[in-house]
Amino acid sequence: MNIKANNPALKSWVNVPEGSDFPIQNLPFGIFKTEDSSTRVGVRIGDKVLDLKELFELGYLNNLPFTLTDFEAEFLNSLMKKGKLASRDLRNRISNLLDLTNSELQENTNHVAQVLIDLNQIEMSLPVQIGDYTDFYSSREHATNIGTMIRDPQNALSPNWLYIPVGYHGRSSSIIVSGQSIHRPKGQIKPNPEEPPIYAPCRLLDFELEMAFITFDGKPLGDSISTAEAEEFIFGMCLFNDWSARDIQTWEYVPLGPFLSKNFASSLSAWVVTLDALEPFKLDGPIQDPKVLSYLEFEGQRSYDINLEVSLQPENSEENIICQSNHKYMYWNLSQQLAHHTVNGCNVRCGDLMGSGTISGPTPDSYGSMMELSWRGSKPLQLKDGSERKFIQDNDTVILRGFSSKDGIRVGFGEVITKVLAAK
Repeated sequence: MNIKANNPALKSWVNVPEGSDFPIQNLPFGIFKTEDSSTRVGVRIGDKVLDLKELFELGYLNNLPFTLTDFEAEFLNSLMKKGKLASRDLRNRISNLLDLTNSELQENTNHVAQVLIDLNQIEMSLPVQIGDYTDFYSSREHATNIGTMIRDPQNALSPNWLYIPVGYHGRSSSIIVSGQSIHRPKGQIKPNPEEPPIYAPCRLLDFELEMAFITFDGKPLGDSISTAEAEEFIFGMCLFNDWSARDIQTWEYVPLGPFLSKNFASSLSAWVVTLDALEPFKLDGPIQDPKVLSYLEFEGQRSYDINLEVSLQPENSEENIICQSNHKYMYWNLSQQLAHHTVNGCNVRCGDLMGSGTISGPTPDSYGSMMELSWRGSKPLQLKDGSERKFIQDNDTVILRGFSSKDGIRVGFGEVITKVLAAK
């Protein structure tokens, strides 16, 4: 697929610092405001944000199927309602305006001052009004590790795992944007197997290294989305920390799965990187054996080479990188997840969010949760300040980062940062 905005030869007249996640080949979408402006749609370029409302009003987005209300909005949903081709044309147009060889905008210094805003002057908010949220369980290494710990190591994967992208419906109301702190959850836990449960703050709080994709409007109720067309229904991807209370989860998950252990908070990065921008970083995924059923078969490369990293920062101390993984380890890809989600006729809507499930790699330093990194608390992590961690403590901050890199081009997601406060 030839997408003009992905051209690796493009350079921007906007300064992009070396190693930035946000070169002209990225141009992710987000929602921001300043002290002097209302909430609106922006596009990130280097350490600047391009104000699409102002850009529209100045006449730079003519001949595109958008109105002012699409850009002067609290969420990206109105823009996304215009569909895949419209969002692609919009990104191509923005790329053209920011191209070093195009003088149309760059030589109009008054307009540049109106539409380009320094990052330190803005406040980001949740990019999408999320209707429904589904969380998958699609990393074989993660599922095997968890199954080994809590079930029979010889039967770590459940019988259906290699046949279907296992998932459950989560809670969209508690999805928050990067930078927002959370409080330690409370609930029923059973610290002593021989005694009844108790009501207490979670003692085994965990992060989960995930990514999420956000959908356009899907098909009507009763219709299915095939793997061949799935990417046409996906707007873009974000970093996603799906917090988990392991002790609450262990007690509650039989027979219907996670409930209070998962719905207290999930943290999402502020910038949505379009699937178009990730097109150059596609690769082959893991070999799927046994052979998948016909509706899960697909052609071409559907996995993504996205480097992922998790840091833990104790209060008043420095960051500790505790995990380095990659999205390419996902056994079930995005197209298969969406095809499975809709094969029964379930309808997805604009702004629905699909979590990947915890992404773990094959080595201990690539495990995407504290449950695995500390092996259920039996192998505490040693931090730079001399402390150790089995699980996340109060006042710890967890930071997720991710980027793709190829042929000298780096396309990244920024970060999702969340501090844990004591239980209320």
